[in-house]
Amino acid sequence: MSTLIFRTTAPYITALMVLFSIFVLLRGHNEPGGGFIGGLIAASAIAIYGIAYGVEAVRRALYIHPNALAGVGLAMSALAGIAAVFAGKPLLTGLWFITEFGGMEVPLSSVLVFDVGVYLVVVGSVASIALALEEND
Repeated sequence: MSTLIFRTTAPYITALMVLFSIFVLLRGHNEPGGGFIGGLIAASAIAIYGIAYGVEAVRRALYIHPNALAGVGLAMSALAGIAAVFAGKPLLTGLWFITEFGGMEVPLSSVLVFDVGVYLVVVGSVASIALALEEND
């Protein structure tokens, strides 16, 4: 499907979907949503861009191979879960750090690192599957 209207609107739709996926990722830190749902939205955006412009255009736009993205995300999630063991707590227990940035207290946690890792795993694996399916068409 490469109509002029679709090819014209696809970059805007893709950008909005990636932005919304990051919002869902960060919002899901404390409420429903998070890395998995945000990753699915971002992978859908990549698939839409691939349908409009083809697999080669998507690979040029991503800069990083989707499998490498999934690998980095898996390592991040594993390290976030194992960090609690080194702190003397059960596996996958959330660790919180409160830092000061610009005069404001900013709470950071291992849960956020785990969510970002899940996001990258889902984006990388689903985008890899979508690109492989589009290549074989």
